[in-house]
Amino acid sequence: MPLFGTDGVRGLANGLLTAELALHLAQATAVVLGQGRSAEARKAEGRRLTAVIARDPRVSGEFLSAAVAAGLASSGVDVLDAGVIPTPATAFLIADRDADFGVMVSASHNPAPDNGIKIFARGGTKLPDIVEERIERALEWERLQPTGAGVGRIRRFADAEDRYVVHLLGSLPHRLDGIHVVLDCAHGAAAGVSPETFRDAGATVTVIGADPDGLNINDGVGSTHLDVLAEAVVRLGADVGIAHDGDADRCLAVDADGNIVDGDQIMAILAVAMKERGALVDDTLVATVMSNLGLHRAMADHGIRVLQTAVGDRYVLEAMNEGGYSLGGEQSGHVIMSDFATTGDGLLTGLHIVAEMARQKKTMAELAAIMTVYPQVLVNVRGVDRDRVSDEVVQEAVRAAETELGDSGRVLLRASGTEPLVRVMVEAASEHVARAHADRLSEVVRERLAL
Repeated sequence: MPLFGTDGVRGLANGLLTAELALHLAQATAVVLGQGRSAEARKAEGRRLTAVIARDPRVSGEFLSAAVAAGLASSGVDVLDAGVIPTPATAFLIADRDADFGVMVSASHNPAPDNGIKIFARGGTKLPDIVEERIERALEWERLQPTGAGVGRIRRFADAEDRYVVHLLGSLPHRLDGIHVVLDCAHGAAAGVSPETFRDAGATVTVIGADPDGLNINDGVGSTHLDVLAEAVVRLGADVGIAHDGDADRCLAVDADGNIVDGDQIMAILAVAMKERGALVDDTLVATVMSNLGLHRAMADHGIRVLQTAVGDRYVLEAMNEGGYSLGGEQSGHVIMSDFATTGDGLLTGLHIVAEMARQKKTMAELAAIMTVYPQVLVNVRGVDRDRVSDEVVQEAVRAAETELGDSGRVLLRASGTEPLVRVMVEAASEHVARAHADRLSEVVRERLAL
């Protein structure tokens, strides 16, 4: 199995992901990313490479980030240690400080025993697959081992949070005065910076999930457990709730009545607002094939094209970079606003949707009503040969379902990229209809593709 997954190297801390592996990954990264044109130019000028490192607050991040810093410094790289900050803050700071690359130690929305290592290139962008493959191969290469004055220095990045907060506030089209926001920071990396930023933007803020102890990250709170946030919003009579995940690269919302506003609805709100301001490049939104049919219909009503990609924020990013588009994301709440960020940024997203509430003087429910969410049923059919998903009988069943649904629904069959299963997704005007078609198609897949 390859070491790098869809979002860096991730696994059980001190299981798969040991201090030794973190050290060697950092050393291999220094070898590979120290070979680029800009890196060679810096070395020719007598300057060392510089890397920004950061982590989320899970306890294993302490020894893993220390190992990463040691691996980089022992390879002649100067390290700016930003401590506990969100993943998108790390990406921003790499570009802001003109660093050569950066490393974020985080397992995002995973439970506390897991951890991960995400590597960003110069400019704060995610690494292409080919570069990750080179780093993995470089684990077997000779390491850089400078001595004396050639070794790197490790320094505290003292104003990392301040730089990020100023950047976020400078992106806003409108202040948040008069709006009561409940923030759920998932006991994660947003706990120290998100409340401050929303308050500086003018909001009245109540905070939950902001007491990280290293072991409680994502534990019953955050964007994967929205019931706690919904209850708090209703009980306090707040205007809106904003939920981050452990590393704050995603954002979901809750309206005043406790109803969930997902990533598709958030993108719809932002896309229309950006089009009105002339900020939506080519009037195009980039979304994955899993985005709700309601998003497509709402965007068509507002003259906005939806460009579809495979599932995964890295594919959204690739399409955005190729076309120069300004907005994209996923239903899960990874929203990318490329005018201000190189990756999904939960704080940026949350600030901008609340800013639209203030600017338009509308409730979150009124804004979210821009699209109708079609019932979506997803069935994971396990124990099947995912490589035979193009089987003619299976495809004929898909076509029959599509014909029956017509314009009132959608069918998607997708082979998992990591497990022996096929995902069957059906959208329809009612959950009963969606469930009936999903169950029927799942049975066909199970019979035809059985291992």
